[in-house]
Amino acid sequence: MEETKPGLVLGKVYLIPTTLGDNAPLEVLPISVKRTIENIDHYIVENEKTARRFIKKVSPSKAQPSLHIETLNKYTDPAVIPAYLEPCISGQDIGVLSEAGCPGIADPGAEVARIAHEKRIQVVPLVGPSSILMAMMSSGMNGQNFAFNGYLPIDATERKSKVKSLEKLSREKGQSQIFMETPYRNDKLLLELTKTLQKSTRLCIACDITLPTEFIQTKTVHEWSEITINLNKRPTIFIIQA
Repeated sequence: MEETKPGLVLGKVYLIPTTLGDNAPLEVLPISVKRTIENIDHYIVENEKTARRFIKKVSPSKAQPSLHIETLNKYTDPAVIPAYLEPCISGQDIGVLSEAGCPGIADPGAEVARIAHEKRIQVVPLVGPSSILMAMMSSGMNGQNFAFNGYLPIDATERKSKVKSLEKLSREKGQSQIFMETPYRNDKLLLELTKTLQKSTRLCIACDITLPTEFIQTKTVHEWSEITINLNKRPTIFIIQA
């Protein structure tokens, strides 16, 4: 584990939440996010173009040329990430921005936080919208015992097996099971869920959270099987409880 020199004042890593869609940032983000962005010039982001656009919306007067931006996504070589934290070693703060929601939650920003802890750099999470937690809050399901499972397998046979396994786990432990899908495959997944799950299992569908088109409803699988709903290309969280 890497040690820092005694007496050295390190910068901090701020995990800065973003909006879950194309709405005004300060409608869903606290003023502390704006203040933090105004004081930080070094950023680690998933996509530079959208990050700059978000920063501009939050702080229109901030000079874009002054920003130092490193990209962190599935194509980033893990070996270069520690170097992204060098500004903190010289006492400057760094902001981490996800494409949507909270950095570190189903997001590559978690690796930045891990390395920061190893380097004894303080990690500061800021308040903001998390589609996972907001879906869980509004689902009416067990909020004291739940698990986030990320994306389900792409292979149809493996996906069906995983869904049945999550339903069994939910029944045995009373645990709400949360998962998601690539937005353009949402409708197909919903159809598979209505065919695979027990009719009495409850299913919450939460999409477009915080947006004007927000839709959050919990029904039994039998009830969902009799409803037509368009989830195509809409960011959606699914939760089941048997």
